[in-house]
Amino acid sequence: ATVCLSNPKSFLPSSSFSTRKQIILCKAENNVCNFSSIISKRSLSISLASSLLLSLTGNGTFNANAAILEADEDDELMEKVKKDRKKRLERQGIVNSSSKEKGYLQDLVYKLSKVGQAIEKNDLSAASSVLGQNTDADWLQKVNSALNKFSGSDEEKSEIDSFNSSLSSLVSSVTKNDIEGSKTAFVASASAFEKWTTLTGLIEELKGL
Repeated sequence: ATVCLSNPKSFLPSSSFSTRKQIILCKAENNVCNFSSIISKRSLSISLASSLLLSLTGNGTFNANAAILEADEDDELMEKVKKDRKKRLERQGIVNSSSKEKGYLQDLVYKLSKVGQAIEKNDLSAASSVLGQNTDADWLQKVNSALNKFSGSDEEKSEIDSFNSSLSSLVSSVTKNDIEGSKTAFVASASAFEKWTTLTGLIEELKGL
């Protein structure tokens, strides 16, 4: 006998059909989620790679610039060292060939020492006997010729002016028997001369400083 199945779906429980539908939908959703995850991971990788590349490029540029600046600074430093060395050698050559002028300056050191000792004892007559009565003394003219010969920079020449001005005040104060004025002028004179010898490097050539 032939049995006709009017409705085959009637033999499938509705719950089974629903379950299969849910499984299919779930798989579809999982595929979408997995695809989104893959895209996200790929985007993250690209982003990280780009950031790393930019970082490396930036650091390379910075390091290159820093190296260039450092090289320039080294060149400037070496150039300065060469100029300073050349200047010292030239000055040393002048000093070695100018024993007479160096002797004038050594005599000045001794005179300032004697004047300082006399002023400390308030013995201005003794100080006056060393300095003289005016700034036109022969020994002082010789000192100035030596100072000018060994001076090259404006700063060194400026100290010569300070020394001469202070020494002129010292001679005047001693002549007037002005104790306090003599002390002040002596300190200024000695300080200016010492600074000049430091600038010129002659502080190592003269005794008593």
